Amino acid sequence: MEKIERTMVTINGLKMHVASIGSGPVILFLHGFPELWYSWRHQLLSLSSLGYRCVAPDLRGFGDSDAPPSVTSYTVFHIVGDLVGLLDALGVDGVFLVGHDWGAMIAWYFSQFRPDRVKALVNMSVAYRPRHPKVKPVEGLRALFGDDYYICRFQEPGEVEEDFAQMDTAKLIKLFLKSRNPRPPCIPKEKGFRGLPDPPALPSWLSEEDINYFASKFSQKGFTGGLNYYRALNL
Repeated sequence: MEKIERTMVTINGLKMHVASIGSGPVILFLHGFPELWYSWRHQLLSLSSLGYRCVAPDLRGFGDSDAPPSVTSYTVFHIVGDLVGLLDALGVDGVFLVGHDWGAMIAWYFSQFRPDRVKALVNMSVAYRPRHPKVKPVEGLRALFGDDYYICRFQEPGEVEEDFAQMDTAKLIKLFLKSRNPRPPCIPKEKGFRGLPDPPALPSWLSEEDINYFASKFSQKGFTGGLNYYRALNL
């Protein structure tokens, strides 16, 4: 891990924290929620040893990157704009793009908006879904899964943050990263995330040290930046 270089790059008036290692063709990794560049730590080390330059930013609102306060600063146009600016700052024309969760959604849009900058795309966990011409994304999800669906629960500013604040951050991170329930995640308001059962034992690929890294960053930054991605879905 000590081989990974950590830098701050100013893009679109925002300071972005970027982890990178290696030289050669560039692979750009985009994390999800509630995650950080750190989600890609193993891939950075492995693929850089095979002759790639691996780059993984903390997206705006996460980790050591700046977190603008307004929900309107988290549209896909802003996030993709940050990434195009990052490539420009690094002097990179095109990348192999890898996304997971929210990172996958941003990667779909990146590939649509700027196909000239994407050599190939690898996405995980989020399939491509074009916007419905008449139904806004959150309303569509609400109609399918109800008000308790987690994305619907995330919409009211401050509400879920208050729920999260009543929990140990490390436990909350474990709940997110270890969930394997295939059903749509619905969290009744009266129960909240704090009412969920304790997560099971950590799997072999996730250590207490890893959990503590995520927890320390979200304890410092808070969750609002990441939640604002969901709140900007309709914009």
